[in-house]
This record gives sequence, structure tokens and C-alpha cells, in this order.
Amino acid sequence: MRRTRLQSFLSRCLQAAIVTIALGYFFLTPVGAQAPTFPVTLDGYRLFEISDSGQYSAEQRAKDTGAVLQAAVQSAQPPQVEVAQQNQLPVILVNGRYLLSVTTKDAPQGRPPEEQAQQWAQQIQLAIERGRRQRTGQYFRQALVWVAVWILLAISLHWGLGWLWRRWLQRLIPQEATTPEADLPPSGIELLYQTTLVAMRSLVWLLAAYSISSRFPLTRNWNYRVTEVLRESFISPLISLGENSYSVVDIVSLLGLFLGLIVFSRTATKVLRSRVLQATGVNRGAQETVAFLANYSLILIGTIVLLQLWGLDLSSLAILISVLGVGIGFGLQGIAKEFVSGLVIIFERPIQVGDFIELAEMQGTVERISVRSTEIRTVDQLSVIIPNSRFLESEVINWSHRTPISRLRIPVGVAYGSSLSTVRSALIDAAKDYPDPDVLTDPAPRVFFKGFGESSLDFELLIWIAEPRKQFGVKSDLYFRIEAILRHRKIEIPFPQRDLHLRSGSLPVELPAQLQDSLADLSAGLAAWLKQNAQDNPPNGQAKSAPEEHAELDPDHST
Repeated sequence: MRRTRLQSFLSRCLQAAIVTIALGYFFLTPVGAQAPTFPVTLDGYRLFEISDSGQYSAEQRAKDTGAVLQAAVQSAQPPQVEVAQQNQLPVILVNGRYLLSVTTKDAPQGRPPEEQAQQWAQQIQLAIERGRRQRTGQYFRQALVWVAVWILLAISLHWGLGWLWRRWLQRLIPQEATTPEADLPPSGIELLYQTTLVAMRSLVWLLAAYSISSRFPLTRNWNYRVTEVLRESFISPLISLGENSYSVVDIVSLLGLFLGLIVFSRTATKVLRSRVLQATGVNRGAQETVAFLANYSLILIGTIVLLQLWGLDLSSLAILISVLGVGIGFGLQGIAKEFVSGLVIIFERPIQVGDFIELAEMQGTVERISVRSTEIRTVDQLSVIIPNSRFLESEVINWSHRTPISRLRIPVGVAYGSSLSTVRSALIDAAKDYPDPDVLTDPAPRVFFKGFGESSLDFELLIWIAEPRKQFGVKSDLYFRIEAILRHRKIEIPFPQRDLHLRSGSLPVELPAQLQDSLADLSAGLAAWLKQNAQDNPPNGQAKSAPEEHAELDPDHST
């Protein structure tokens, strides 16, 4: 619970920061065209900005002024800045050398050029003195000390962030997410913390490098040039739509505003669902439908308003919209099909959030309906994402449609010879005494005698329940109760039986010829042996023949 709250808090802080930055840029960005100006710099410090003078552009004037100031800093002569009057214009001189003329375009509205020249002369005097001071050996030694301090501080922060990650932040990650599995990628929260750690360490070293380079005039000048290049890259026009041009910063700010709009619409939808719709008492499906329409309506209206406030002419997007329509017609047929199916389901409402449905061999509760797919929570607690078109193209059993009351059929078989009235009363008692209020007493339970089965007398118990998703547990409990009641009342539940009858008869068998001859010889030899045995051992009281008597009296006779 603590980890979940922390993750939610960090996510909301990140979203709030993005929205604040975007809104701040949107409201603080100056609107309207301004006169072209160019800054005058010395050793990476921006002194002031000058405009063009007709013959010379602002950039050329600024570069010439910077060259004179750079020469004055490197000169051994002490700086002397003064303001003179030439051609009815104030002119700034440095050590008697012409620097620049201050025109009415250089001075803000309502300020005379002479006053502006005096102010710039003071800034130039201080800048030259600062530049000469920063080129002394004493300043260089002090700068080296600050470099060492910044390096030690960066190393300490780098190590401290790693220690914080190992000792505190890593404990917030679930243990299963930190299991060293070679084939498994890091979890989402672990990847977020690692990315944040790398970003913060990189930011520390960037700040250290910037601070160290800002201590020396040469490197400070490089910093200023790199910063100006990046600034020009981000604020220079990138794309043009109609009469307006937009830079990278403009596009990022617009995306930030759009993200803020999505966050606002989701927050407003949650408040509407939890504070307003639940108080009305409507069912869950109607609440989700109203919240869905409110969410997308806010996003659509807010997007149009943002584009209009940003100065984007929507008519310039007509070609893009037409191309998108062609793409939907050809390349995005599947998405368009699911989108239309989602709208049909949302407005026609054959299924709603909270309904218990059966699709093919899957049963579950509808958890979410979007414009592309529907999420089903099965009885096995599995989330299944189903395209919306399947609900319109195939048969769907909605157990909760209009009324959640459903009838269950429970087949029961008893042995032949059982009392039918006893069986009927036993089944009725099992249903009536069920403690769960989801089994309704009105309509009352009923018992039907289905017929004579192969091994049993078949009955069917009919009950009505108020929660279709509980049917499996109700059936199981009733079967337990039915078995106990039937056993208590001496009613037998049979098992499948089969009677096997055997009759005698001849069975034709085909044998090989060699085997038949062998069997014939064996039969003939057996018959001769039996005949001989019968002659040698006559029955009791029967006289022997003459040859046999002679054989007994003559001991030399042999057979």
C-alpha cells in the first residue's frame, strides 16, 4: 500500500510539473512581433541589446561593439568610457575610440537616447573592469579552488544519489521485481528509479561542468555560444501551418498542454463517477457510459479550444483530415471496424460494465468498454481483452441483461426402486434450506422427473439466483447438500451398469493347410492309441480273446 501511494504521488507530481511548465510557457510567452535586436556580449556576459540603424544590421553593430570591448579588456590602459555628441546623436567612446551610436530605436519608448547612452556607458565601464580583473593571477587561483570544490561536490552528490538508491529507493521495489533473472527485463518501477538515478547524476555533472566553465572568460564565452545555438535551434520556426510558424518549443508546449488536458479530463471523469453518478443510484453500466462520453467530450472540446488559442487555423488541417479519412478507409479498416463496433455497444448497450456474460467457452464480468476493445474478467480472475466486433458478429449470452435473475438446472440421478416422492421432497428441502440469500425463494424451487435412464431415474432441480457470477459456487454447494440428504434418507445414487450376455455357437476359423494336415495326423494317431488302449484293458467281467490268453501263457511271446 505504501509503495502504491508513493508511485501515485510521484506520477501526479510529474504530471503537475509538466502541466505547470507548459501553462507557464503558454501564458508567459510574449505575443506579437518585436523589432529585430541583437545582444552585445563581453566574455560570455550579456550587456544589452541594440537594434539596426538603417545602414547596419543589429547583428553587425553588436559584433563590431563586442570586438572593441574585447580589445579594451585586453589592453593595458585603464578603461575610460565617456559619452559624446556627434551628428545630434549620443556616441559612446572607450579610451577615445568610437564604440557605438545610440539611436531612438535603441532606447525604449519614452526614454531619450542620451539617458540610454549614459546607462550603457556605466554598464560598459563595469564590464571592462570585471574582464580585466578576471584575467589576473589572483582570480585564476581562486577559480581553481572553486573548480576543486565543484568537483568534490559533484563526486559527493554522485555517490550520495547511489547510496540513496541502494538504501532507500530500492526498498520500495517489490522483491519479485528485483530477482536476478537473466532473461527477464527490469520491472516498470525499477526502470523508472534507475532512469531517474542516471538522469539526476547526469544533471549533477552538467551543472558542475557549467559552473566550472563559467569561472573563466574563455570557457564562459563558449558556454554562451552553445546556449545561444541551442536556444536558436529550439525557438526558430520548424513547421508552418497556414500563416503561422511553430518552433520546437511551441510544439513541446502544445503537447504539454494536451497532456494537461488529458489529465484534467481523467480527473474530472473520476470525480463525476465517484461523487455524482454514484449518488444518483444508476447501475454501473450507465455510470461507465456517461463517464466515457464525458471524458472524450472534454478531450475533443479542449483540443479544439487549445488549437484555437494557440493560433492554429483548423482549416489548414483539412488536407490532413482528408488524408486521414482515406487511411481509415483503406489501411485502418480494422481500427475503424472496432471503433464503430465500440460506439454501437456503448449507445445500444447490449452489454454493460458489470454484466456477467458468456462468449464462446468463456464466462466473466465486463470490466471496461472502450472504443476499440472490451476487458472481461473471467471466473478464473484472468483479464481478457476482446475486440468489440466479436460481440456483434457472434452469439453472446448476457446473464445480467435487463434482469440478473437466472435459472439454474441441476440434474440428479437415483437408483431404480427409489421412492419418487421421497426424492422430490429431498431435492426441494436441499434448495429451500440453502443459507445463501442469492438463491431466491420466489420463484420457488421445482423438481422435474426427466425419465428413465439406462442406470438411473433422472430428475432435474430448478432454482433461481440473483447473482449469475455465483452460479458455480451455488451448484457445488447444492450438490454437497443433495448428496448428504439422499444418503441420510437411504436413497442410492447409482453408478453406470452394463449386462453382458454370452451365447454358444460355431465360430468359423480358417487355418493354414500345413497346420490342418498336422492336426489331422495328430487326431488319427490319438484315435489309434485310444483303440489300442481299449483292447489291452477290457472292462471288468469280459473274457479275453484266444490270442490274448495265449500271449499271457507264453512268456516268450512278444508283441
